[in-house]
Amino acid sequence: MSATTLSTSSLQHAGLVRPILTSAVLGAFLIFAAGFASSDALHAATHDTRHATGFPCH
Repeated sequence: MSATTLSTSSLQHAGLVRPILTSAVLGAFLIFAAGFASSDALHAATHDTRHATGFPCH
């Protein structure tokens, strides 16, 4: 019984890793892509967000 519970728990944990990792990669891409964008308004918005979250930007 305990092995089945451990196995089910492992499968649930493994099922969460992919969406969390995908979200983190997508979020990092959006921050970096918008931060280095040529549009001044988009860059300024991202720059303010970086400062608000404590992310170094220069």
